[in-house]
Amino acid sequence: MIASVRGVVTAILPDSAVVEVGGVGMRVLCTPGTLAGLRTGAEARLATTLIVREDSLTLFGFADEDEKQLFELLLTANGVGPRIAQAVLAVHQPDVVRRALSGGDVAVLTAVPGIGKRGAEKMIVELKDKIGPVGLAGAGSSGLLNGAWQEQVRQGVLALGWTAGQADQAVAAVAETIDGETPPVPVLLRQAIRLLGKTR
Repeated sequence: MIASVRGVVTAILPDSAVVEVGGVGMRVLCTPGTLAGLRTGAEARLATTLIVREDSLTLFGFADEDEKQLFELLLTANGVGPRIAQAVLAVHQPDVVRRALSGGDVAVLTAVPGIGKRGAEKMIVELKDKIGPVGLAGAGSSGLLNGAWQEQVRQGVLALGWTAGQADQAVAAVAETIDGETPPVPVLLRQAIRLLGKTR
């Protein structure tokens, strides 16, 4: 299993990027949102999932672990393959998808190309009990939300080369800025990186 790749981006294609890792160019299929955050010639780290088929090995890349975890969860639903799971993430933020699954919001899922009403209903039935409370808006879930984003942001900062102490300081600083609903993890991670950039 290739859990992540880190290296210089040598090419950005319409549906993928090529990341050079140890002299080997790895083609990683990504959503448009993930691709938009990459720059040719710059170093990048992508969380990845390797899909093994009889005739192919395909690497899917994600901006963070939150997207990757949701992608892998979506794959556990019958009839959902990697392309559909990636399309879901291309259209919606992970928290939006989790709320749709837990709340039975068919309209959100059918907004994704390739998912019809019957398919959306089937996904909801199969996945709503697997997603847990993460991403739910409401009383009693804030502690779980906070614990989830704090660890994800910390790991993201560590992966980008900062120390554990700096990562903890950044998470604490970001936590102080949150008032009300917790923003998506990618937003919080970008905020942490900006704060750390000022201290360098």
